[in-house]
Amino acid sequence: MDQYFLIIIIVAFAAFMFYSSRKRKKQQSETASQMVPGARVMLSFGLYGTLVSVDDEKVTADVEIAPGTVITVHRQTLSRVVPEETPDAVDTTTEPETEHVTELNGEPIYGERVEDVDTTKRKTED
Repeated sequence: MDQYFLIIIIVAFAAFMFYSSRKRKKQQSETASQMVPGARVMLSFGLYGTLVSVDDEKVTADVEIAPGTVITVHRQTLSRVVPEETPDAVDTTTEPETEHVTELNGEPIYGERVEDVDTTKRKTED
């Protein structure tokens, strides 16, 4: 009885490996068919851009990340194709504008630009 149980487990494991391998290959071929010039893509390190060209011989891809800025990356860094947003999916609600606070306890907020700074009010540690 133990022998049959072991054989069943081995067969089930092999079938699972075969199924997951087929699924992964199908997904890779789908992604590769969508990687055409002009497609909006995301690179594996989170950078978005438009695919300009793919060179299968050198295994590289040219991606335009800003108008006039084209970078060359390894083809494996092309993570996925980003679907184009439809106008219906864009959120058209606007949040009410909040009043911008320029000072906190008499001092400007960190990083806030202040005009006409009085140097006598500055606290320095010597």
